[in-house]
Amino acid sequence: MANWDLFRELDTLRKEIDEAFRGAGYNRPFGSAFLSPVTTRRFPLVNFSDDDGNVYMDALVPGVDPKDIDLSVLRNTITISGERKPFEERKGQIIHRSELGAGKFTRTLELPVDINPDKIKAECKDGIMRITLAKAEHAKPKKIEIKVS
Repeated sequence: MANWDLFRELDTLRKEIDEAFRGAGYNRPFGSAFLSPVTTRRFPLVNFSDDDGNVYMDALVPGVDPKDIDLSVLRNTITISGERKPFEERKGQIIHRSELGAGKFTRTLELPVDINPDKIKAECKDGIMRITLAKAEHAKPKKIEIKVS
């Protein structure tokens, strides 16, 4: 059974409120780009899911070479960092719009349960990185047998 930590919950709530205000346009610099200081906290976009034995994280990393991505896990957090390389301009080419941005990114996320750091797998296909994190034994659900007397 996981321990409930009031201060961790409050910190998570503060981060969610900050994120909501950022999404509404507060503290957002004019002309924000793909990897501006605000958006680096939200890239890559992720989904979390789990089953009895694993936590799955899907990270959207289009245009990023998997060799340019670093993953690290410390306690109950995972950090994804890397770099999207700029597109090469062709000689004589006139750019009318440039929205695909490039640069370094880092995102640290809290995992929903404790995991076993020795059993982590990651693979990248079609711009989506699937990370499989095995749950720690104490975080897995236990079936309790009920005896009838």
